Amino acid sequence: MIIDIDKLPKDGLKVSRNFDFPSIDLIEEDAVFLQPVHGELTIKRIGEEVMVKGRITTCLSLVCSRCLAPFEFAVDSRFDLVFLPEDVHEMKDELEDEDLDKIFYKSHHIDLREVILEQLNLTFPSKLVCSERCEGICAVCGQVRHGGNCGCLVKEPEGRLGKLKYFMKDKS
Repeated sequence: MIIDIDKLPKDGLKVSRNFDFPSIDLIEEDAVFLQPVHGELTIKRIGEEVMVKGRITTCLSLVCSRCLAPFEFAVDSRFDLVFLPEDVHEMKDELEDEDLDKIFYKSHHIDLREVILEQLNLTFPSKLVCSERCEGICAVCGQVRHGGNCGCLVKEPEGRLGKLKYFMKDKS
């Protein structure tokens, strides 16, 4: 959905609709949409600046990085963006601190699909886990270790100072 900046009403524009994206557009390779992305957006123009406030909601299926099981990931994200015309950016020799939060549009158009997709990709956590208590997969038998299902004994490495323990035993 392309917004023409010159045709925005003075009191702004409200958009409420579903956006369909292919799963390949997401930064997570194994992510699959379970619901379309719903966006609630308010777009206002103040001089040359365009303010875009919004909220996106959807549900995705992701794969846990510890146990490799699929799990549902609900997205409910709010954002507040400021767009400036690209020619303002070109006139400055260097960016100032206040310019780092701003995004630039060109030819008086903003593609809301790109904005929504970027905000959606920013919601992914750095480590995808089905739960914080997920124990992952057993290194010996390969079974998922939920609540002690696996009976394998795994010897923990002693670390850098493990040899000192044996040295101290010999001195006693």
